[in-house]
Amino acid sequence: MGEWTWRGFKVVQSLVERLPRAWAYALAVMAARLAWRFSPLARPRLEYNLKIACPELRDDPMALRRLSRLNFQNHAKAYADLMQLPSARIEAMRPLLKVKGLENLDAARSLGRGVLAVSCHMGSYEVVSAIWAATLAPVSFFAEELEPRALFEWYRDTRARLGISVLTLDMGGIRKVLQALREQEMVITAIDRDITETGYLMPFFGKLAPIPLGPASIALRLGTPLLPVCVYRLPDDTYMAEAAPHVFAKSTGNPRADQVRATQELLRQIEGFIRQHPEQWHVPHRIWAGSP
Repeated sequence: MGEWTWRGFKVVQSLVERLPRAWAYALAVMAARLAWRFSPLARPRLEYNLKIACPELRDDPMALRRLSRLNFQNHAKAYADLMQLPSARIEAMRPLLKVKGLENLDAARSLGRGVLAVSCHMGSYEVVSAIWAATLAPVSFFAEELEPRALFEWYRDTRARLGISVLTLDMGGIRKVLQALREQEMVITAIDRDITETGYLMPFFGKLAPIPLGPASIALRLGTPLLPVCVYRLPDDTYMAEAAPHVFAKSTGNPRADQVRATQELLRQIEGFIRQHPEQWHVPHRIWAGSP
């Protein structure tokens, strides 16, 4: 199955890479409509998550359907962006990026301890990170290792060509994260999914969910500021990167309590991002108990 997944991806990617952006998006929207209609688990799980993030949707099934359909379409466009990256030119992409809260990023960078940008699964991060790496500072992704291996290597090599390092969620990856931050680089990670199944239960939209404490642990160790960020698509298919004021993981002598306190502060910011842009928070995975 893994080999066929990789071959299928490469066939589609090779086609999408050669299409004009508008055509690639049109194809992505068609695929999203099929996936939304026929997915056995992705859509029910996404809609379960959206109802927790936006409680008003629980009593409005039509609004929930519209939102989840638009969510699938935005995510498909992000995949189209990713598939077009191997032949993308940064100078052509740069006008597509807008930034909100740049003063918050500047304040975090001015501390000279790197920046650990903490976010959620939203938007075309590859595009924004490629532009960022080319114009502001080196960028690294702290990310899961995908299967099959050939697919992960394609992701890694594509990002590397654009100046983005991919650091895996293992001890070797953590050592590279620490080194990157010591060299005052920016590392990006997400905490809205417990990928390694080591998360700490805490309220997320008022309902207990396992949340990774790794970013707060690293921040405590290095004194690195934690920067809540999100990326979302605007109606004209340009991108907005938004940063909130940075969070410090302050040491009180109780590392676990300090990690939880900083992570809860990050989560409040991330909840705000998601509530503002639920049509772009694509997480068709189990986050809370009771999910399909």
